[in-house]
Amino acid sequence: TTWAMVISLVHRRLLRRYPLMAGHMCMSSSPHSLMVSALGLLLVFRTNSAYQRFAEGRKIWEGILNNARDLSRMTKLYEDQIGKERRRRVQRLLAAFPYLLRYRIRPSSVKDGGQMRRYGDAATDDERDPKYSLFLYQDMPTKENDFEAAKVASEEEMTGMSRRQKRDLYWVDKRTLPWRLLPGDAMEKCARAQNRPLWICDRMATELRNVPDQDGPIPFTNRERITLVSLVDDLSKSIGSCERIHQTVVPLNYARHALRALTIWLLSLPFALVKDLGLLTAPVIFIISWMLFGIYEIGTRIEDPFQGTL
Repeated sequence: TTWAMVISLVHRRLLRRYPLMAGHMCMSSSPHSLMVSALGLLLVFRTNSAYQRFAEGRKIWEGILNNARDLSRMTKLYEDQIGKERRRRVQRLLAAFPYLLRYRIRPSSVKDGGQMRRYGDAATDDERDPKYSLFLYQDMPTKENDFEAAKVASEEEMTGMSRRQKRDLYWVDKRTLPWRLLPGDAMEKCARAQNRPLWICDRMATELRNVPDQDGPIPFTNRERITLVSLVDDLSKSIGSCERIHQTVVPLNYARHALRALTIWLLSLPFALVKDLGLLTAPVIFIISWMLFGIYEIGTRIEDPFQGTL
């Protein structure tokens, strides 16, 4: 907008004193008319791709919700065969699953919410109660464009020596969610797991596998066991689906090309409009820039649906 205002003021001043130079400042609108189709395709393709990722993420989360409800209902239905204590353990693990999955695909939600604090930080260590402290590393999948990890892996391959950097150690309060949902013997094991939601699925499948066969009016056989384990298997598959969206980013070259094309088009647009609009060039450029950059920003915001969008 400032650029357009400067162009319009300079054009108006030159038009009074040097009309010939003012005429040379103007350009035909034909190049912008030809470019607008290609620019529109770039913006629409990026926005559509981002929305497809958003819609797929919503479908995955809906599947998690439906599978969790089905598993909870089935364990309650077969409570007499499974056992009340085992049923409670499975449901507590199931309740902790969405929290741990969210922390894995959106790790900033843990630290920003104050639940995970860095060990050794003087500002937070004073608040730590050793009796209720649980130590763990951050559970975060690497992205495909993690250049730092790729550089370390390349050096390891060339030198044959491990150059892994030490990870920061964090601590959480056992009395907060989701840790207080976990059974006592599962809390420490879950904290040490590399993929905590996957560990939850393994633990639930183990609990259901160990239910013995029973005869009676309502029998419990391999058919019921496989049905319950298949629901846990669907939850396990949802972890990979979420990680696929989170780790696979929109190609950086495409995003840069769309932004550069949009910037060049808008910077040169005042020269095509100033002859006809004069001082109104700046407000018109402001409205056009707001609309086009808004479309671009929408695609940027929703391309990773798990970073606060869903």
